[in-house]
Amino acid sequence: MTDPIADMLTRIRNGYQARIKVVKLPHSKINQSIAKIMVKKGCLEEVKVAKEKKFKILVLTLKYIGKRPAVNKIKRVSKPGLRVYCQSKKLKRPKLGIGFNIVSTSNGLMTGQEAKKKNLGGEVICEIW
Repeated sequence: MTDPIADMLTRIRNGYQARIKVVKLPHSKINQSIAKIMVKKGCLEEVKVAKEKKFKILVLTLKYIGKRPAVNKIKRVSKPGLRVYCQSKKLKRPKLGIGFNIVSTSNGLMTGQEAKKKNLGGEVICEIW
């Protein structure tokens, strides 16, 4: 797999479209950090690290509001073939402030708003709204 972040976002997107409650994917620290941010922002209910056979997996519980998914769209911005970096002053919230973006900074992963408050730029990982 060349892009585990895109794989994670696609599994979440497909899970919402199929209206399933739990999504399982291979564990990595960056995927776990992204999932924790999504829980904090109200996109997922919870994140668990489980062990299946010899390997760790992430178990994500998707969140629904009534029968509608909590997330309308998830978009991967920075890709392995085309990295997208942004200064703190130029970080904007997607969809006219409705959504949020996740940025990889020198202080770790955080939302675009947090990065802007701390005056940190970095690689824009994804946009969620």
